[in-house]
Amino acid sequence: MEAVGYSTCRIWLLFLLFWLGQGRQMAPPGFVESSCHSRIFWMKLNKLLLQGKFFQLEINDPYAGPLLLDEKLASRCGYVLSEDVWGNPIFRASVLGCHVANEADELFSLTVNIKVSSFLSMRAAVTYTYPMYCSYSSWASREIMCEENYMEVSVKTDVPAVSNDYTVAWMSALPETQNVAYQLWQLMFVSPSGRKRITVSDAAKLGYSFNNTLSRVYLRAPYHSNESDISMVSGVNMNMVTSTSMYRQRWLLLLIDTTVSCPVDGISFTDTALTWTVPSVIPTLVVQESTFLSKNILMGVDDQVIANPEEKNYLLEHNETLIRITIPIGAEGGKLKSSISGGIYGIIYSIDLFLEHTWTDADWQTTKYTVIKSITTPFMPQIPTVINNTLPEERLFNVAFGHFLPDVSLVTIAVGNVPFTLREAQHQGFKIYETPFSNRTKGFLLEVSFDDPYVLKEYVNRNETKYTLLINYTLSVGPEMTLYYHSAEVECVIADIELPEAVGYCDEENMYLAIPTFGLHQYWNLYLGNKLLSRHVALTNGYLAVTNSTHLILQIPLFAAGVVYEEVSFQKIKARFDVALKKVRTMDTLQMFSVRCSFNSSEFIVCHPDGTIMVSAQMKTVPAIDMSKTKLRDSSCKPREHDEQHAFFKFHVTTCGTSARFEADHIIYENEISYEKETLPEQSIPTITRDPDYRLTVLCYYRAKETLVLGAFASEPSTSPPFGSGTMVPRSNIAVHRRVRQALNVVSRVSKDESFMEFYEPNMAILKQPVEPVFLEVELKDKSPDTELYLENCWVTGSLESNSRPRWNITVDGYEINGSEYAAEFCPVAASPRVRHPSHFKRLAVRTLAHRLEQVYVHCLVAACSPANTLPGSPCTGQRSSNRERNAFPGHSAASLQGYVFAGPVWIVDPDLR
Repeated sequence: MEAVGYSTCRIWLLFLLFWLGQGRQMAPPGFVESSCHSRIFWMKLNKLLLQGKFFQLEINDPYAGPLLLDEKLASRCGYVLSEDVWGNPIFRASVLGCHVANEADELFSLTVNIKVSSFLSMRAAVTYTYPMYCSYSSWASREIMCEENYMEVSVKTDVPAVSNDYTVAWMSALPETQNVAYQLWQLMFVSPSGRKRITVSDAAKLGYSFNNTLSRVYLRAPYHSNESDISMVSGVNMNMVTSTSMYRQRWLLLLIDTTVSCPVDGISFTDTALTWTVPSVIPTLVVQESTFLSKNILMGVDDQVIANPEEKNYLLEHNETLIRITIPIGAEGGKLKSSISGGIYGIIYSIDLFLEHTWTDADWQTTKYTVIKSITTPFMPQIPTVINNTLPEERLFNVAFGHFLPDVSLVTIAVGNVPFTLREAQHQGFKIYETPFSNRTKGFLLEVSFDDPYVLKEYVNRNETKYTLLINYTLSVGPEMTLYYHSAEVECVIADIELPEAVGYCDEENMYLAIPTFGLHQYWNLYLGNKLLSRHVALTNGYLAVTNSTHLILQIPLFAAGVVYEEVSFQKIKARFDVALKKVRTMDTLQMFSVRCSFNSSEFIVCHPDGTIMVSAQMKTVPAIDMSKTKLRDSSCKPREHDEQHAFFKFHVTTCGTSARFEADHIIYENEISYEKETLPEQSIPTITRDPDYRLTVLCYYRAKETLVLGAFASEPSTSPPFGSGTMVPRSNIAVHRRVRQALNVVSRVSKDESFMEFYEPNMAILKQPVEPVFLEVELKDKSPDTELYLENCWVTGSLESNSRPRWNITVDGYEINGSEYAAEFCPVAASPRVRHPSHFKRLAVRTLAHRLEQVYVHCLVAACSPANTLPGSPCTGQRSSNRERNAFPGHSAASLQGYVFAGPVWIVDPDLR
């Protein structure tokens, strides 16, 4: 009759549960999954349907109504609320938990309310009511559940008598049982600190839960309570609660062993696997170990039993003392998650395991021991690798960056320190895509051409280019979307540069070098000794540099600076010109470009670095003179060789009466070739003349900082000291029609601007643009303030020879001439500290109207006037004839004092060549 009444109550309870559910919403499809494993309710919520929302769980008690689930209620009532490795909320409940409807210890039901809101305060929450059902009838005599937050033991109430091993201890406790209240369950805890007997209600206050069902008694205890103890069993720490449940009636004293013990560690890790160890035999649970017999061991993942662990690469092994489960890192059933720790990328592996061990012994017949364990590895650094799959033959960087889990994504990428979004990078021409790897990871592949402007290029070795790709990756890691940064540098060196080969050739007066322009100034430069061969240096040294689409053509006059004279003899010169090809950055010499030529020259001067001067002088006089009788200042210094018109002298700057003087930063060595004739040759009519003896001044210019090297010619081009520059100036005019007596002490100089305050140094090339004036100043060195200087005739030529062709007149008889090629204009002269007598100065601005590259000299015949030499018809009268002649050398009075000056060279260049 009692059984019928109990069944009727359960029916009414189910009806009440149905009635309470009315008016509540059912959970949407796919939101909730549930199952019943062994004696546990399992419920999983779909995290995708909870994104951006908050939720709470309520336990729906059929009598007390909904109760909010919190940590305290969960551990006391046998509930667990956590997340699985995928982030889905998980709810587990023991079938013996609070508020579970129990039908004869076989059918169990529990209703949960799931409240979902968009607000943390849970206002406007939607409540989904979800009932769960579990059928479990195969109860063992004793069942122990080790959950994450509680330990639970349940035993049948018809258990056998107490073991003899405990008889003495229990009999000693019997006096305490005399105080047990009738028909009231009480608990006695035994710990190292002693015994404690409390009522069930007092135990609940300490976090315990005790109750009985139709056929079972159970105790649920929290971990690490005051009544618990820690003991080590086979290397595993066990949390143990030793307790006895007591119930007394007038004719009966019921003592039930409700001791429970669960592992609190036993987890170990390697780089490749995790291991979970649980003792096979737990002494506090198996008193008579000799009767212990292991019947069955099962393992599972989540709520699923794994029948064949080896198929998933799990290892389940056991012996008499231990049960060990080994799971490879990344194995199926668990989850790998990317993480960042201290700026380092790594992974974390999580898996939810359970172990079910069934054994028998003489005391308990059958014990089912279940442990549920969520295991998460510590952070394991995984330094990403950059795999260089660059294809040099395709001139393409191919860089793979990995290995990453699927929860990592590429956000931005910087190439050459310039950031790009993925779309911008694709638009730039970079190819970026994900590539899978064999271990279920992925990488990011980047392809960039060597020729991309963001690739760094460096010329290395002789003919190689080092291409460097600087990459900065920005990745989003894990569900937290933490940003991770990684930089990489990839290099590739290939031989893709062809060194230039120069071609040299010569004409009668010049040497030429044709050098390919590819790579000039980018990889290498041309050097003249240790000086960069720029256009300015070329023009200053008298070279002509012309470029076309492929080559630089360098014209080097025979007597230009930098020419090495390997062999000099009478009317013959063997010369060499060297240019070094050097790397731009390191200045390493890659190769020397040289051109060698032999020249037949009738007139030259060579100023050798060791101070030797070699002169081949050509003397054209009417009538001819005997060249064998020419000499230097020291009359003992005679020609080495000679013919009818030439004389060859070779002497040192320290011999033959050579003098030296300093001008600016130059040392000028001077000597003189002369012919002292008493009379003209016999076949000529003797004539008395006031003309001086024939003289040819020889000048050699050396830079003062460059010490003369005494010795033989140097053979190494790179170490050869520079030659000096030489000039021969006739002391008698070599005009075509008549000789002009050089009786005036005049000097010329070129000013840098119209102020005539700053002047170019002697023998220095001057660069001017077309139409830009050359400011020429001529000064008469005379102490008489009454003397006045005049520029009679001035003209422009392309060489130092005053009578060379072509030539252009710029002043005639003191008048400016404005021609098609050149124009001249006199500039006023005012007194100043430097100009004491303005009449001693004449200034002329000369402009070129030709838009071409050329070298020019300005020549002038000058006259000086004073009251003592002013004659009719001379320039000093200030009179000009309306039909004045415009010959090359116009006539002038025999009584006037004349002189000759020149200026140059002046280079007329295009603006972009300066």
